[in-house]
Amino acid sequence: MKLYTKMLSVAVVIGVAFSPLACKKSFLQQTDTFAADANATFTKPQQVIAMVNSIYDTYQSSDLLKKSIWYYANFLSHDWFNNGADIVWNYYGIGADFYALPTFWNNAYVGIGRANAALEVIAQTRTNGVLTDQNLANRLEGEAYFLRGMTYYYLAGTFGGVPLELKAETNGLTPRSSQDSVFMQVVKDMHLAEHLLVSKTQLASTDIGRATTGAAYGFEGAAQMWLKHYDSALIAFNNPELTTNYALIPSFVEVGEYSNQNNNESLFEVQFNVYGSQSWDGGWNDGGEEGWIDDFSWPQEISGFGYDYGNPGLWYSYQAGDLRRPATICGPGDTLVSPDIIAKWGGIKGYAVVQSNFATANTTYPTGTASTDSGIITARKLYTTGANNVYTATNTNSIINSCGTIYYPWYGTDGTPRSGYYNCKKWRDPTLTGANGTSAIFGGQNQILLRYAEILLDRAECKVHTNDLAGAMADLKTVRDRAWGGPGKAPAVMQDGLTWDGKATQPITDPLQMVLSEYRHELTAEYSLMYDLRRAGAGIDATFIQNAYGTTSNTNQIAYPYGPTADGKQHGVWQTSLPANKDILPIPISAIALNPNLQQNPSY
Repeated sequence: MKLYTKMLSVAVVIGVAFSPLACKKSFLQQTDTFAADANATFTKPQQVIAMVNSIYDTYQSSDLLKKSIWYYANFLSHDWFNNGADIVWNYYGIGADFYALPTFWNNAYVGIGRANAALEVIAQTRTNGVLTDQNLANRLEGEAYFLRGMTYYYLAGTFGGVPLELKAETNGLTPRSSQDSVFMQVVKDMHLAEHLLVSKTQLASTDIGRATTGAAYGFEGAAQMWLKHYDSALIAFNNPELTTNYALIPSFVEVGEYSNQNNNESLFEVQFNVYGSQSWDGGWNDGGEEGWIDDFSWPQEISGFGYDYGNPGLWYSYQAGDLRRPATICGPGDTLVSPDIIAKWGGIKGYAVVQSNFATANTTYPTGTASTDSGIITARKLYTTGANNVYTATNTNSIINSCGTIYYPWYGTDGTPRSGYYNCKKWRDPTLTGANGTSAIFGGQNQILLRYAEILLDRAECKVHTNDLAGAMADLKTVRDRAWGGPGKAPAVMQDGLTWDGKATQPITDPLQMVLSEYRHELTAEYSLMYDLRRAGAGIDATFIQNAYGTTSNTNQIAYPYGPTADGKQHGVWQTSLPANKDILPIPISAIALNPNLQQNPSY
């Protein structure tokens, strides 16, 4: 029990330690690096600022963001699958002893503990005259409330009810509160934050990346939706702080570009930074704030990783003309559309691993002699443009500039299953190479947790529930018009391109299903989709996923039935139905061992 208690109290002072928390934006790069212990007296405003900064540092963790929040938001939707040690996600096979669950749980409660400690320190330093600048004190207090509320938002969305720890010291035996009680606390924290934080329009350039009033209204509205308080959610979403200061940027692909971080659409994004080497021996290894989030998603043929990949059915589901598809998922024969990647590398062809393999592919054999060299054969299949000349004396194909070809999809070369389709939203950082070339593996790409397009879709759902269908359709049209390139360009009829197995689809006419479809096509591969699907209502998420991908109780891979990957073999695609009560994760068994007052979720 002591270890758990320390995690929530003493460690948030000692472990926070106020050393420089390197980050992309300068607000987390502090020059005051004093060390503190549990009995430290805070005598300088900078020390209090550093304590609040430590709460942000909780989120600068690839394990918390990718292996926890992102995995839940995407693997449960079956739009994306895992390759590696975590393939139990692919068939909903996670148990309470799954090794990655404590990563989510423990990191979240470390952040909550830091927020609780900061709130008490801020109150103390207001009283004793250390924090005399009331504007600064208010902002710091608002940031602590915001970050605590946001963390409870993700905990409740993932696990259901969780223990509500609201003080820095705890005996670690707090029982679970109900899911509604946790979201009510999120609303309370966001209400407080809304009146303490500053508007993005008042944020100093050195403080870009801090929580703002708009972000608090965004998360408050989302929490109100979990409580089915749709009128209250609309009040939050319609606050002028959101409607005046945020907007969709004109081009969908620019939303996630490396050169366009902290843009006008982003309400809150976790800041990352690179210093020193981007390989295993660099800043990541000695406490820096680089992330492994992005290139671990790239094809193994490029990055050496390929630890997650897409469902071909997602690719097929995009309606004709939807510009979000090439910016979200790429498959055999698709070129990258990221302006930053094209500017740096000319597309896929510029990476060193492609260049070197193309040189191998160009090795010439004596006339009339078929190549039997497996290295040359592989290079010609995977890194040139065509099906011909794989075994002939001379290669006449060009260097590949696509994500595999329809003749030879990129399934990886290590014998483990992948679909041949990959995540373009995480293929935006031009400084990365993966474990090839310069081995630039760890990057400084910020991770957007909430953006204005989601606010518009949330607002559309609220309007559906409150019978303002015209307003809902107007919000959907705003998002869809951007997806087709501008005002008035989206087709009036909403309809998936094809079913997962290549069949014709029918128009979507049910307003709620229209919203859910837009959540999927706008937000998949980000940090929200499964949360938004589950929030829509009991069983709605499972039905939506089954409608998208069919239904089966089989926990084995299927041979994909359609398209260039339909070769009769298994390539890492599962069709398992989402079982009852498995849209939330189990409480980690390690947490229950520490706190016997925790009750496990049903079906686990």
